[in-house]
Amino acid sequence: MYINFWYPIAKSDEVITYEPHRTKVLGQQLIAFRDTQGAAHVLSDVCIHRGGALGKGWVRDDTIVCPYHGWRFGGDGLCKHIPTLDDDKVPARAKVDSYPVQEKYGIVFAFLGDLPEEERPPLHNIEEFGTDGWRANKIVVFEVKTFYERSIENGLDPSHNEFVHPAQGSPTMNRDFLKNPLEMQDGPWGSEFLVTFDNKVTDTRALSDPSQAVPLVTAGSGYVGPNQMITWIRFTEDNMFHQYFFEAPIDENNTRIFFVNMRTFMLDPENDNRLVNINLTVAKEDIDILEELDPVCTPANPSDEVLVPSDGAVISYRKFLKQWRDKGWRIDIDAMCASRRNKTYAIPCPSRRTSGNWVLDPVPLLPGGD
Repeated sequence: MYINFWYPIAKSDEVITYEPHRTKVLGQQLIAFRDTQGAAHVLSDVCIHRGGALGKGWVRDDTIVCPYHGWRFGGDGLCKHIPTLDDDKVPARAKVDSYPVQEKYGIVFAFLGDLPEEERPPLHNIEEFGTDGWRANKIVVFEVKTFYERSIENGLDPSHNEFVHPAQGSPTMNRDFLKNPLEMQDGPWGSEFLVTFDNKVTDTRALSDPSQAVPLVTAGSGYVGPNQMITWIRFTEDNMFHQYFFEAPIDENNTRIFFVNMRTFMLDPENDNRLVNINLTVAKEDIDILEELDPVCTPANPSDEVLVPSDGAVISYRKFLKQWRDKGWRIDIDAMCASRRNKTYAIPCPSRRTSGNWVLDPVPLLPGGD
C-alpha cells in the first residue's frame, strides 16, 4: 500500500453535515463530513487526546466532536475547542491530519499523503462524464476479500477472460496477441493497452443485445497510480463501455471498489439496474478467483511466479510499483501490524511539511531506493 495518491473515501451522498462517515483506508481509520457550506473534509479518525474514535462522535458548528471528552476539530484538523480549557488555551499540538479533497463522479476522494499540490499524482479524469451521448450508471461500491494489487492485476490481465467470464461469453484473445508481448502505452503515472478479442455469442452471456453481435471486439485496460484502473470495451464506434475502478485498500486483506460504468448505448435510464446486475455478475466471477489466490499479496520475489508475454500489463504495473516504492511511498505493513496493539499511526498530511509537533507518528514506510 502506498501513500501520496488519491483514494476514494465515500459516495458523495454518504458524506453529510450532521454526522461523520467512518471508513478505513491504507490500514487507517478515517472520517469524512461536510461543513455548512457543503464542502467535504477528510480527517484522521483518532483523537489525539486519549485515543477516542472521532467517527463515533457528531458534527456541530462545522467541527467534529469527539464522543469521549468533547474536543472539537475543524475541517483543517485543528482543535477548535476543549471543554476543560479556555479557547485561547488550546495547545498548538492539538491537531489531527486533514487531507486534500476532490469530489467528482459522485465520489469523495482524498489525497492520502504529504506531497505539496504541484507534486501530486493525478486523480484520473473521466472525460466523457456528463457529456452528450454517454450515460453513467449509478455508482456501485463493493468489497472484496483480497489485496488491492491482486484486484488491479486481474483487471489488467486480458488472458483470464476466456476461462473466468462465461457471463461475457468467454472472450478469447486474438492468437497474435497471446504469443507476443502486449504493446503498452506508458504515461507518467501508468500505462494502457488495447487488444482484439474473438466475440463468441454463447448462451452464457449475461448481456444479450444486438449491438454486441459483432465478430471482433476491441478492448483493453490501463491504470493510473496503484489503485485507479480503466477498462475499455468497444463493440463498434457507436457502442462501447468505459469502466472506471477506483480502489481503496482497506488493509492487506480487503479492498473496497468504487465502480463508475459509462456507456454509449442502451441509454434509457430503465436499463441502469439491469446493467448494474450484469456488472456484478461479471465481478462475482472475478471475486471467486481473487479470494482464493495464494499468497494473498503479490509475491515480493519475481521468481516465485512464471510470467508469459500475455502478462505484459501486470509486468508494467509492477515496474511502476517499484518506482513508487523507490520514492519511499510504500507502507511497511509488517511494522504497522506488529505494533497495532499499543501504537497508532496517521497517514501524513501535507501540513506536516510546514508544521511540526504532531502527536501521532506517520505510518511506517519502507526505505526508498538510491
